[in-house]
Amino acid sequence: MNGGDLLPVADAQQRILEALSPLPAELISLSSGLGRVLAEDVVSRRSQPPMAVSAMDGYAVRAVDVATLPADLAVVGYAPAGHAFDGSVGPGEAVRIFTGAPLPDGTDTIVIQENTKQTGETVRVIEGEAPVGRFVRPPGLDFASGDTLLKAGKVLTARDIGLAAAMNVPWLMVRRKPRISILATGDEIVMPGDPVGRDQIVSSNALSLSAFVSAEGGDPLNLGIAPDEKDGLRALASGASGSDILVTTGGASVGDHDLVQSVLGDIGLEVDFWRIAMRPGKPLMFGKIGNTFLIGLPGNPVSSLVCAIIFLAPALRTLLGMEKVLPEPVPARLGSELGENDEREDYLRASLGRSDNVGLIATPFSKQDSSMFATIARSDALIIRPPFAPAATSGETVEIIPLEGSLFSI
Repeated sequence: MNGGDLLPVADAQQRILEALSPLPAELISLSSGLGRVLAEDVVSRRSQPPMAVSAMDGYAVRAVDVATLPADLAVVGYAPAGHAFDGSVGPGEAVRIFTGAPLPDGTDTIVIQENTKQTGETVRVIEGEAPVGRFVRPPGLDFASGDTLLKAGKVLTARDIGLAAAMNVPWLMVRRKPRISILATGDEIVMPGDPVGRDQIVSSNALSLSAFVSAEGGDPLNLGIAPDEKDGLRALASGASGSDILVTTGGASVGDHDLVQSVLGDIGLEVDFWRIAMRPGKPLMFGKIGNTFLIGLPGNPVSSLVCAIIFLAPALRTLLGMEKVLPEPVPARLGSELGENDEREDYLRASLGRSDNVGLIATPFSKQDSSMFATIARSDALIIRPPFAPAATSGETVEIIPLEGSLFSI
């Protein structure tokens, strides 16, 4: 594309995702699995429960022996959890049993202890029905050996870790974490806590993007801040060697001091595209240096994070082998009027409310300046405005990307 063209957002997403493929798998211990993405299905190595077990504390009996009440039975043994009764239960007999213990041979039902009274080695069943199978968990009630319960591409939660443990699976094949190098650029920015000159501001992009990458399952490497001069930029950029993606912030537009394209071009950068039809985020760049992909994000903090949501997160999810990689918009009603849009797809920072009558209500903030970090920090959603969208009135339906419910919910 030539310098005057603006690539549509969907086309830019497609070109990035088509260039990427899932990373190799690696074997990890189950205890290290939280938040990792499965590279292979997980198949149960056992049935749960492996045999019929009691679901209650009480007495294991034959249903025929307690069909008529009261009934007196001889207690011939005990079966606490983890200790099966080794014998067999005959007519007129019972075994004292506890939750989780295997059902003794010869029995087919459980009488709960609240319906009994034991005196010495005799138990009287006073009340309650106990047909065959009452309070008995059959083999495989939860799952059976050979069942596939966790699918490749799933991000593992605490519940999944517990399930895999119950399946007797101590090891997992997961995708290697994407290695993401992050390089901020510009003489005007300094790290938090460093002395701030009269003409400088504190850098937020590298740290917020590092946190973002971690939240999306990647392994970030903060390369620091590159100055606006070729040698310094080239030296710091070399630290991305071996990374899957180098993310730069700033230096991607056409100013005299924006050096990313020219300097990285000297070391082999092949640019696929730059400049997209999006607000905020017009000067987005994508390319490749050797085996490392490059995503050049704008320098403004809001532009950087919005582009991370729309482009960097899908890239990471693709490397991790996930099925759903793109943001999934949901409908909401507008909380205020919006003017008509121009040729760029707009992502407006908004608060969310809820009404019993109309559901989600998205209200855009009155100021949408791409330098205002506090605005995106308190945003609940991004309102998507297609190119050339007409003016919209309060109450109209729009598409939004919620920012709630994840580590990025800032």
